[in-house]
Amino acid sequence: MEREPMDVATYTENARRGPCFICRFVAGDPEYAHEVVHEDEHHLAFLDKWPVLPGKLLVVPKRHLEHVVTDLSEREYLDLLATVRLVALAAEEVLGGERTYLFSLGSQDGNSHLHWHIARLPHGVPYERQQFEALGFENGVLAYTHDERAALAERLRSAVAARR
Repeated sequence: MEREPMDVATYTENARRGPCFICRFVAGDPEYAHEVVHEDEHHLAFLDKWPVLPGKLLVVPKRHLEHVVTDLSEREYLDLLATVRLVALAAEEVLGGERTYLFSLGSQDGNSHLHWHIARLPHGVPYERQQFEALGFENGVLAYTHDERAALAERLRSAVAARR
């Protein structure tokens, strides 16, 4: 799949100065729409708008929470991780690859809404390009068409539904 350059400066400015994109997405703002692959009462899982790896996903609580450990009760934390696992297993089934990366990022300075990333490392990526390099914007982002993104989301939705 083709890659396109990532405008990191604009992304960073929006993350630091703009509204919480996850809260806007949860509220139904069409400017912040993403392809949803799973939704339950408390969580959303959706395709990353700027994927660095094929089918990269985010899983978020619908409530604006910021700290992965202290903002959740033990039950809420375990429920969130169960959702991450459900979506990750569906991603493994649909995307293939050799490893699933799971990580929670964010900062009080930008993208503060708690979110987990699910990224499948495809087979054949040389070791020196795995892990940190595979997750950075330096090599651009995958250029999905609208139809490709919608078809991938549908395959992932079906795989998630089959696991429930």
